[in-house]
Amino acid sequence: MDLIIKLITFNEVTADLQSQLTELYKELNAEITQLDLASALSEYNTTDVVVCLNKEKLVGIAMMAKYKVVSGHKGMIEDVVVSSQYRGQGIGRKLMEKLLEHAKQEKLSTVLLFSGHHRTAAISLYKSLGFKLKESGLYVKPIL
Repeated sequence: MDLIIKLITFNEVTADLQSQLTELYKELNAEITQLDLASALSEYNTTDVVVCLNKEKLVGIAMMAKYKVVSGHKGMIEDVVVSSQYRGQGIGRKLMEKLLEHAKQEKLSTVLLFSGHHRTAAISLYKSLGFKLKESGLYVKPIL
């Protein structure tokens, strides 16, 4: 299997890639309305997207939103998804490692992520990459 893990740019987003992402994302959460990938990549250069391709087939994706506040230049990892047919092959780890490598290049001070307590495989991966559970509360207020 010839897997390619790479950071993609706005110019690499095609209708086919967007269609594949729409289907892949349903494995993470079928109830959320997605923004299109091109718009996520085009505005302000604040989102990094790493994909895993098997030939032309999208089999995994991970994203990191970057932002600056007084306490530092930070990244928030979101939407890490590997196709159920490809799980257990280390693809999630490779996606995360690519994002973390890019975070170092961009000199981010901290990278954060949230994960549901039921996602035990994902949590094991995150811990093995050096993430630690922070004792704090996450509060969410939907705006739209």
